Amino acid sequence: MIRFGTGLIAALMLVGSLQAQDAPGLETNKKKVSYAVGRSIGQNLAQRGADFDNTALFQGIRDALAGKDSPLTDEQVQTAFTAFQEEIAKAAMTKSEAYLAENKKKEGVKTTDSGLQYKVMKQGTGAAPKANSVVKVHYHGTLPDGTVFDSSVNRKQPATFPVNRVIKGWTEALQMMKVGAKWQLVIPPELAYGKSGSQGAIGPNQVLIFDVELLGIEEAGAAAPN
Repeated sequence: MIRFGTGLIAALMLVGSLQAQDAPGLETNKKKVSYAVGRSIGQNLAQRGADFDNTALFQGIRDALAGKDSPLTDEQVQTAFTAFQEEIAKAAMTKSEAYLAENKKKEGVKTTDSGLQYKVMKQGTGAAPKANSVVKVHYHGTLPDGTVFDSSVNRKQPATFPVNRVIKGWTEALQMMKVGAKWQLVIPPELAYGKSGSQGAIGPNQVLIFDVELLGIEEAGAAAPN
């Protein structure tokens, strides 16, 4: 089932920044909190590309707040969620396939036998890591719409991890790179998080885009990128 996590907490933390003059009808703190929670839920659902019936959605919220019993059995709910998630995954895959088909036409983009797409932004001159190597990299990960979901660049802290302990697209690309190289990777879902997706912004069957700079090959490693 769809879950809500840190986004809801973040919305509550942002309540203090809402000013009455900027938000007509939200003069009281209770209204500000209520709006922030509702907006967080809406953004979460929109981000996942879910197509809801708003009338039924709002009715479910009203019934829950009023303490009314659900007209649906647990079995009906589970069946509906399963079918709905299949629809979302199928729609996401269609969108991802279309994006990959267009991206591979771009100048400088190469595609491997696995379907991994990459573009060399800077050539490396050092050694190439192996599957069991530990590497130090800087990276910036986004979705096709530009949403940033993970970035060592933004954290200003390179990541160190074993080549064979990350998603398949990374493992393949890193072994083709040389120290000093910077590539842009466009990773198809089957080489990333597949049908299940991951936490946060990465939904099912999602294409991932990474700018990756291979800084070095290390003796010991730390946490892998998300």
